[in-house]
Amino acid sequence: QVQLVESGGGLVQAGDSLRLSCAASGRTLRNYAMGWFRQAPGKEREFVARINWTGQITYYADSVKGRFTISRDDAKNTVYLQMSSLNSEDTAVYYCARRAPAVPGTGSDPSDYDYWGQGTQVTVCS
Repeated sequence: QVQLVESGGGLVQAGDSLRLSCAASGRTLRNYAMGWFRQAPGKEREFVARINWTGQITYYADSVKGRFTISRDDAKNTVYLQMSSLNSEDTAVYYCARRAPAVPGTGSDPSDYDYWGQGTQVTVCS
């Protein structure tokens, strides 16, 4: 019912900033919590950040707290992830996902989400 497309990834140097976008089509993102996850080669997909349906409540993984900011613009049907002070540990494919409204959970596990984008690669070089 909704399609998510991430963009904005690329190759950057350590200390640089980057903004990822998640554009939705087919259905509005209004009234849905959204999340960002990332997955490095050989590792499991891990939670990065989430935002509630109003955009007033956010939550971050400890590894990115203070450096990343999640936001949403429902008028543009888009969710963003502003990343600052990037380091090599941030290298991964970043995924945007929509929170499943009827699935119980904390919102920090991939199983809590029902729609996913294809991901965008972020590579940080020292």
